[in-house]
Amino acid sequence: MSTETVDPRYIDLDSWPSEYAVDAMLEGQMAAVAAAASQSSQIAAASIAAADRLLEGRRLVYVGAGTSGRIAVQDGVELTPTYNWPAERLAFMMAGGMTALAASVEGAEDDVERAIQEVAELEIGHQDVVIGVAASGRTPYTIAAINAARKAGALTISIANNAGSALLEAAEHPILAATGSETVAGSTRMKAGTAQKVVLNTLSTAIMLRLGLVCRGLMVNMRVSNVKLHQRAISMVGRLAKVDHAKAEEALLVADNDIRKAVLIAMNQSKDKAEKWLSIYKGNLRQAMDALALSSENQEVL
Repeated sequence: MSTETVDPRYIDLDSWPSEYAVDAMLEGQMAAVAAAASQSSQIAAASIAAADRLLEGRRLVYVGAGTSGRIAVQDGVELTPTYNWPAERLAFMMAGGMTALAASVEGAEDDVERAIQEVAELEIGHQDVVIGVAASGRTPYTIAAINAARKAGALTISIANNAGSALLEAAEHPILAATGSETVAGSTRMKAGTAQKVVLNTLSTAIMLRLGLVCRGLMVNMRVSNVKLHQRAISMVGRLAKVDHAKAEEALLVADNDIRKAVLIAMNQSKDKAEKWLSIYKGNLRQAMDALALSSENQEVL
């Protein structure tokens, strides 16, 4: 496996001056980003397919073991505060359980039966999207989970750092971020991990874009959970609805801190009508705003 091989350039890394060693490691990080960027088309295709499934209200499921599993979980948990993605629409399959986020669980990544059992316990099915991540692409737990999920009808996406690996072959949407040898041989939390995080960041954000949870570059489904975010939400409402701070704040209050509703309320819609517009356009604020503007021009009433 390329991620496990020793790169002869770094045989004497431990004897180099720290400045040179750091430069070498940073060079590797930039190469990792380039490896992820090479998969732009694959990431886009996966995001489109995933968003289409998730329109039906089902779940995103992240699967992994060790470092790859931790990176996958990190991506998933950020979706709730950033896009108010419901906790019940997220699931995590971490080899060894969530305990393995902070401590190694011996033999967990080889437990094929447990992976199959967890897919069954989660009742993964047709409308679910399952993302499996493994640097080697040969982790038995992750491969078994993807195979079982695909058999159950879920959309499957795999992310790996070794070409021709079983994990890539198992999924409908394989994404290969070929990072090659690590600066420190086998330390896949470095180049491989960085590439995985870039792919996951891009993939999950692209999915949220397709689902209409971003409008004009703003996180309009953000969870308003503190003073800073409340002020940010007011600013978003004001900017999108083209109203002053006071009207934006009032609209946000009426909308119970739902930014998308608040924008439509600030555009002189009642709370009920704002909800109807969003329902018609499946939560897509841009589409709802465009339709509202058109109906106003034509003096139509919802």
